[in-house]
Amino acid sequence: MTTASTTSAPGTPGDDDPDVTATADGTGTGTGTGTGDIFDRDVLPTPPGATSALLRSLLAPMKARVVLTTTLLLLQQAAVQAGPLLVAYAIDSAVPALRRDDHGPLIAVAVAYLLCALASGGLQYLFFRAAGRVSQDVLLDLRGRIFRHAQALSVDFHERYTSGRLISRSTTDVESLRELLDEGLQELVTVILSFVYISVLLLWLDLGLGAAALASFVPLHLLVRNYRRRADRVYRLRSTAIAAVIVKFVETMNGIRPVRAFRREAANDAEFGVLNHRHERRNGDATLEMARYVVGSRLVANTAVAAIVLWSAYRVADGALALGVLAAAVLYLRRLYDPIDRLGMFLNSYQSAAASLEKIAGLLAQTPSVPEPAAPRRLPALESAHPGREVVFDGVRFAYRTGGEVLPRFDLTLPAGQTVAVVGTTGAGKSTLAKLLARFYDPSDGRILLSGVDLRDLPVRELRRGVVMVTQEAFLFSGTVADNIAIGRPEATREEIVAAARAIGAHEFIAALPDGYDTDVRKRGGRISAGQRQLVAFARALLADPAVLILDEATSSLDIPGERAVQRAMLTVLKGRTAVVIAHRLSTVETADRVLVMEHGRIVEDGTPAGLVAGAGRFADLHRAWQDSLT
Repeated sequence: MTTASTTSAPGTPGDDDPDVTATADGTGTGTGTGTGDIFDRDVLPTPPGATSALLRSLLAPMKARVVLTTTLLLLQQAAVQAGPLLVAYAIDSAVPALRRDDHGPLIAVAVAYLLCALASGGLQYLFFRAAGRVSQDVLLDLRGRIFRHAQALSVDFHERYTSGRLISRSTTDVESLRELLDEGLQELVTVILSFVYISVLLLWLDLGLGAAALASFVPLHLLVRNYRRRADRVYRLRSTAIAAVIVKFVETMNGIRPVRAFRREAANDAEFGVLNHRHERRNGDATLEMARYVVGSRLVANTAVAAIVLWSAYRVADGALALGVLAAAVLYLRRLYDPIDRLGMFLNSYQSAAASLEKIAGLLAQTPSVPEPAAPRRLPALESAHPGREVVFDGVRFAYRTGGEVLPRFDLTLPAGQTVAVVGTTGAGKSTLAKLLARFYDPSDGRILLSGVDLRDLPVRELRRGVVMVTQEAFLFSGTVADNIAIGRPEATREEIVAAARAIGAHEFIAALPDGYDTDVRKRGGRISAGQRQLVAFARALLADPAVLILDEATSSLDIPGERAVQRAMLTVLKGRTAVVIAHRLSTVETADRVLVMEHGRIVEDGTPAGLVAGAGRFADLHRAWQDSLT
C-alpha cells in the first residue's frame, strides 16, 4: 500500500515548485492571498444528461418502492378530493331529503366524509413512512458513491480540487437534495395530483366552471416558467458561494500553524468576510426571487378566485348552477390555488437541489487520470534471494497540467536490490520521479517498467503491494498504533505487527504508551512525536514487505536523535529491496549504494557516495558544505 502524506497545491508539482506550501490532505495551508478564481475552480464540467442519469441510477434499485409511494399518494389524494363532492351532494340532495324526514342521505354523507378523512390520514402516514425510507436510502447511496469515487480519483485531481469542495459536495449539496426528497417532492406530487383531480372534477361538475379555472393557470404557468429561469442562475451561484465559504474555512483550519506563524489572521478574516458577504448576497437574491414569485402567484390566484366565484354566484342566482355545485367549486378552487405558495417552496428546494445535484454529477463524472489497465498483467515471481525488483525509466517525459516540462527525456535503470539516493536543489524533479514510480501520475511520454512490466499494465492493487512510499510527514489515521501499522497489510496478526515494530526499533516507545499497541494516536497521529510517527510509518512499510520502497524526504523534519533512530530503521527496511531515497540531508545518503544528482529534470552525476565525494562535481560541493555545517 502506498502511503502519501504530503501533496502539492492544486495543479502544481509539489516540492519541485519552491513557491508551493501544501498540507497533508492537499487543501493548502490557508495562507493564500486571493479569492479571485475560487468560484471558477468549484465548477467541474458536467456532461450532458449526467444529472438525470445520476438521479435515475439512484432511484432504479427502489423502483418498486417508488411505485408504492406514488400509489399511496394517489389514493390519499382521491380520499381528500372526495370531500367537496360530498358537500355538494349534501347541499343539493341530502338536506332536501332531510326536510322530507329522510335521514338516510345525510347519514351516508357524514359516514362517507368520516371514512375519507380516516383514509386520508392513514394513507398519508403510510406514504410518509415509505417515502422517508426511499429518501434515506437514496442519500445513503449517494454519500457512499461520493466517498468511494473521491478515493478512486487520481492524486492530480485532489491537488486541483481541494478537500473543502469535496466536503461541500457530500454535506451541503447532499443536504439540499435531502430537503427536496423529504419535503419538496411530496409537495410537487401533491400539487400535480390536486391540479389533475380538481380540474377533472370541476369539468365534470360544470364545464364552464372548469374551463374558467383552467384558463387562470395560463398566467400562473408563465409566472412559474419565469421564476425557474431566474432562480436557476441564482441557486447555482448560491451553491458555489457556500462551497467557497466551506473551502476557506477548511483550508484555514488545516493551515492554522502557518496562519499563526505568519500572522495571517487579519488577512484571512478579511478574505473570509468577502466570501461570507458574497454568500449573504446570493441568499438575499434567492429570497428576493421567491418573494417576487409568491406575490405574483397570490395576485393571480386571488383575482381568479374572485372572478370565478362572482360569475358562479350570478349563475346560481339565475338558476343556471346548483348551490351545492357552487359550494364544491369554492372548496375546490381554494384547494387548487392554496398549494401555489407550496409550489413556490418546492421550486425553491428544486432549484437548490438541481444546482447541487449537477455539481455532484460533475464530480462523479470525473475519471481517474491513472486508470486501471484494460488488459492487466501480473508481475513475475520474485526470487527468494533477490526480494527487490528492477526499475527502468524508458524515455520518460513528464509535465504537470499547469507548468512546463519537469522531466525532459529521462532514462534510468535501477537494478533489483539497489538503494539509490536522489539529491538536488528544489525544483530539480526529485519528487516528480518518486511520484511517477509510485504511479500517482503517468508519464506524458515513455514508460516505467517494473520487472519488465509497464506500470500502466499493472492492476493498482498489485502495484500498491509492490511499491510503497514513505513521505516526509508520516500520515497516521485516527485509531490504534496497531491499526496504523497494519495498514501495510490488514490481514497481519498482532504477532507480525509487533515483530515489524521490533525490527524497526519502535517497540519500546509503543509499549510505553498508555495502552501499548492499542493506544489511539488520534487525529493525524497527534498523540505521538514526529519521529515516533515516522517509525510507525517504517514499521508499516516493513510489514507491507514491498519489492520497491520510496523514501521521500523521510528524515528532513526530524531532529538529530530522531533522525538517527529513523536511519537505523531505514537500514532494516531497505535491506534487499530496490529503494529510491529522496534526500536533502546528506546523512541519509551515506547508506546508499548509488547517488544520483539531478538538475532541471536531468541526471548530472551518477556514482557511489564515496566516488562522488572524492570527485570535484556538484555532489562533492554539497558534501563539503554539509560537513562545514556540522562544525
